[in-house]
Amino acid sequence: MKVRCNREPLSAALQSASAVVPARSTKPVLTNVKLDVSTSADGSPRAVLLASDLEVGIRVEFGVAEVAAAGSVLLPSSRLSAIVRESPSGTEFEIHSDGTATVVKAARSQFRLPAEDPMEFPSVATFPEEACFELSTPLAREIVRRTVFATDNESSRYALGGVLVELADGRVIAVGTDGRRLAKMEGPVAASGGTPPSGQPIVPARAMQLVERCLGSQEAPVHVAVRPSEILVRTCGTTISARLVEGRFPRWRDVFPERPDATRVSVTAGPLLAAVRQAAITTSEQSKGVDFSFEPGVLVLSGRSSESGESRVELPIDHAGQTVRIKIDPRFASDFLRVLDPAASVSIELTDAQSAAVFHTDDGYGYVIMPLAAD
Repeated sequence: MKVRCNREPLSAALQSASAVVPARSTKPVLTNVKLDVSTSADGSPRAVLLASDLEVGIRVEFGVAEVAAAGSVLLPSSRLSAIVRESPSGTEFEIHSDGTATVVKAARSQFRLPAEDPMEFPSVATFPEEACFELSTPLAREIVRRTVFATDNESSRYALGGVLVELADGRVIAVGTDGRRLAKMEGPVAASGGTPPSGQPIVPARAMQLVERCLGSQEAPVHVAVRPSEILVRTCGTTISARLVEGRFPRWRDVFPERPDATRVSVTAGPLLAAVRQAAITTSEQSKGVDFSFEPGVLVLSGRSSESGESRVELPIDHAGQTVRIKIDPRFASDFLRVLDPAASVSIELTDAQSAAVFHTDDGYGYVIMPLAAD
């Protein structure tokens, strides 16, 4: 195996692949990345960097200058990353292996690394040549940002450590919940290469975050294929595969009931976030709730604790109905508001102090917070 490549594309591929490499593993081979190089049918050089932790895998294609000898090699991820990081911009590397050692060579440096058998590295799935779903990069990014934060990796009762992704009828609906709040984002999807079967996979939160990290330009589409125990996502030359979370997801649609008699108030995300943060200053772990009082023309937020004192913050709102009060964990409200544009309009639906507060935006985002018990 022998290849010449420039520092910049190799560095970008390493950054993506290294996110999958485990810091420690009972299988030392997993602390490596695998480099496959070949020459395509038209004679152009081709390189793919692979990483896996047996739960999540990644394949990153990147450009190389020349493939002198096709083949595969395992490279220690941390050492290769350090070599690339400490080399000056524009460095050209020559990487070659004779099976006993791997040499990484630049104009003024050379590193001889131990070689391991590439055949011991686990297989990493390629994106299938079959019908799949296609969605836009901006939507994919918002799906991750607006749902992953609400998941719960500690839950043993439900499969809450992942995001439920429903794909059917030209729509994608992604849902994350920890049992105390629920985030839902939806948008359009298209079929690519035929009509793919609908699916409801529960995708690990870590895999969703990796997808966001690897998203490319706004114009590039994102392709998704669902298998019985695996999901594959392809974006800008990178394919991410992940084993699905097993278990039962809560009946999330029951959390969005029809409440025709509910009070509805529209607010702007940025000012509300600032008010929530201010009111939370005087809360504590023992008394962490903020009282939201929706009064005619004003929202009053109050926080208090014996050790920190009291706060009162007023925010003008367009509300002429009866006063509605509810106590909410300010962290849950802040998590929702901070992923929105500060100028975004938010509709808040309330009934009473014992029922959930439901938030909506006009771009397909819904969020539910269960109230805290009033003092």
